[in-house]
Amino acid sequence: MTSPTSGPDDDAYWQRPHPGAESLERPSPDETPAPAPPGYSGPPATEPPPAQWRPPTIAQPPPPRDMPAQDMDALDESEGQARTVTYGVGLVAAAVAIILMCLLCARAIF
Repeated sequence: MTSPTSGPDDDAYWQRPHPGAESLERPSPDETPAPAPPGYSGPPATEPPPAQWRPPTIAQPPPPRDMPAQDMDALDESEGQARTVTYGVGLVAAAVAIILMCLLCARAIF
């Protein structure tokens, strides 16, 4: 596929104007038109709402239901079990880390 060669010259935009063409310079200050006064006359007048008008009201929903009672002794027992498991996993991980460090240090020394 080829591009057409008979199109407009791409560099025509960047070329200097013909010497006989009319000037593109800025107009003199006395030729500039005076700016028009601003056309904004303020916000439109509003009409007050009718005297009996009220915003729509929404029916009040019923109060929320009570939550079921919590068994505090069972909660404390499950928290204690979770803490024991967490500490056990931490101790095993710390022991494995210490053993690995001792093996690496012993290998580096000897």
